Amino acid sequence: MRRWLPELLALPLLPWLLAQGKRTRRITPRMPEAAGQRSGIAAAPLLANDLAPLALLAIGESTVAGVGVDDQQQAITAQLAKQLATHYQRPVSWHACGKNGATVADAMTALATGSMQLPAQPVQVLLVAFGVNDTTAFHSSQRYRRDLQRLLDHVQQAVQPALVVVTGVPPVHRFSALPQPLRHVLGQKAQVLTRTARELVQQRSNTIFVQVIQGHPDLLAYDGYHPAAVGVRLWAEDLAQAVVASLGQ
Repeated sequence: MRRWLPELLALPLLPWLLAQGKRTRRITPRMPEAAGQRSGIAAAPLLANDLAPLALLAIGESTVAGVGVDDQQQAITAQLAKQLATHYQRPVSWHACGKNGATVADAMTALATGSMQLPAQPVQVLLVAFGVNDTTAFHSSQRYRRDLQRLLDHVQQAVQPALVVVTGVPPVHRFSALPQPLRHVLGQKAQVLTRTARELVQQRSNTIFVQVIQGHPDLLAYDGYHPAAVGVRLWAEDLAQAVVASLGQ
């Protein structure tokens, strides 16, 4: 029953929710994907820069594309790389594969058609960050699980990561750009898809789940929808702690 709660909530409110959704799309500022290169190396302390770098790959939706910040250096992949470089005292090479508005299925299509390119070499850490667009599309939990499993299988085979980090859906119920009751209904949907991702991760080896908690309005960009630089930085700290706890020192 819990997985159908968003649909049960939405059904009697559907005309209102549709109207709110259209108005929200019309009035919410459209922020671009962050400028700058989508790959790079996060330097370690000077004496450690002769070590072979760890490799980090992120694949995801607008947060990986850097929507909400000005430059890719402020986006989640580079920020996580900086955290890991500091902890492990060695450089971290990073590569971001993100697209604004992408669902998990969209990313799978982009990989299949070659419009999204993965690194040719294996990576140590793979970050997978989706869910908001699957939430707003009101995709079922069964579909989300199927799409996410296909994507994980594909990327696992392609880059052979030592550790896969799957994030939950960001806290949509805190997005100030969304009016009530739309915010509440989509928040419930996001929580269902988050549980779906967590359950899938529990059945996979070398894979961990990390909940996204950085959704306070003060940490959002001016669109009230995407994380600002400070929110991304705090999120990177959470992710780095989870990576270190899993991979060890």
